[in-house]
Amino acid sequence: MNKLNGFLYGLLSSASFGLIPLFTIPIMWQGMGFESILVYRFLFATLALAALMLLNKESFAITKRDVPSLMLLSFFYLMSALFLFWGYKYMPSGIATTLHFMYPVLTTIIMMLFFQEKKSLWRVFAILLAIIGVYFLSTEQESSSVSIIGVIIVLLSALAYALYLVTIGQVKVGQMKGIKLTFYVFLFGSIFLTIGTGLTGTIQPINNWSVAGNLIMLALIPTVISNLALVRAVKSIGSTLTSVLGAMEPVTAVCVGIGMFHEPFTAGICFGIALIITAVTVIILKQ
Repeated sequence: MNKLNGFLYGLLSSASFGLIPLFTIPIMWQGMGFESILVYRFLFATLALAALMLLNKESFAITKRDVPSLMLLSFFYLMSALFLFWGYKYMPSGIATTLHFMYPVLTTIIMMLFFQEKKSLWRVFAILLAIIGVYFLSTEQESSSVSIIGVIIVLLSALAYALYLVTIGQVKVGQMKGIKLTFYVFLFGSIFLTIGTGLTGTIQPINNWSVAGNLIMLALIPTVISNLALVRAVKSIGSTLTSVLGAMEPVTAVCVGIGMFHEPFTAGICFGIALIITAVTVIILKQ
């Protein structure tokens, strides 16, 4: 029963993360820039996590030594979110989420290049598969739905998230309780975003209830719920199986893109997505 719950939590985590475009794209259509969307997403998520910590009587205490590491983690997470939302302007959201799903492959490359992690034929094969998958997505020219600039932007999103994961494994705060770590990542992210966008004068007001509702759902479902379900899943079935279930992220995003936003879905796009999901699954199972 515990394993079944773990699988359900893993599916909930990855599927809910894949719903980011469902709430983000309509807000963009109403004229709000991705920088302002991120400000509200991080702010509302921080408030929701703080409320949960208070309800569960979790300690907010950290030491001065924790602050630099938490700020670095927050920076990487923020850059990942920023580049992903920016990528939505250049390509269908389903393809963008699939390219973002490259992060386990990039994590493996970083670990092999800089941390002497063991190389293997399986990992090299998976990396080549992923590269071929990216090639198919980036050369898809029907309806000019994908641009090279967009591919580069979203791959930077995946790289930033890979650096976030690598950093968690290398710093002491990585052992901090999941909800507290997530709270401080979003808290510092909110501070960075508010300062950055405030200086440029680009924080846009929430001008109607539709935008407000989508922003709240964006902060809760693919952010707070996704992160909390992830922690539960890892505790029940382990990180490997939870990571494999993460393949639901691009699948959900592609379904949302096609069903809700009528995004193009060609044979080339399908093949590229399949190659990337296969490559990531091989990487995870061979850890």
